[in-house]
Amino acid sequence: MAAGVFWGTLLLGAGIWILPHGRQALRFGRLVGAEPPARLPVPVEGVGQEDLSDAWGDPRSGGRIHQGIDIFASRRTPVRSATAGIVVRRGENPLGGRTVTILGPGGWRHYYAHLQQYGGQSEGEWVAAGEVIGFVGTSGNAPADAPHLHYGIYTGSGPTNPFPLLVPGGPPPDARR
Repeated sequence: MAAGVFWGTLLLGAGIWILPHGRQALRFGRLVGAEPPARLPVPVEGVGQEDLSDAWGDPRSGGRIHQGIDIFASRRTPVRSATAGIVVRRGENPLGGRTVTILGPGGWRHYYAHLQQYGGQSEGEWVAAGEVIGFVGTSGNAPADAPHLHYGIYTGSGPTNPFPLLVPGGPPPDARR
């Protein structure tokens, strides 16, 4: 049932979005219909899988649980899109601060939070896999002395732990086929 509501909402939103973005409509269809990636590159430049720790599911303030992983790096380290896709949201919120959400293959939404600064993309724009979409920071509720990227993946069945999917280096998956 939850998956049906998700896809119904996604398709309704897609219909509203596609009208003014006709050029992206074909790419959107390909993205949603594409197979989700089995492996993803670490989205923070210079950080390898060996530098990561899996904090998925850890308790957070207000009774929340951690629905992603934190990738620590120096402030202003480039953050690269883990997949090709469409920027479906670029904005701010109290927890994530400056955030970018990219719709990628299989309809997966890739959420990048605590950015210090955005890349040059706007909502509705296509991004290539590996393209800089922002820079590591401490916006939102991130501690000022702990710059990091919060990276989350949301599928039709809800939040998904990105940690097991991340691999060091290598070319990022590309959905432009």
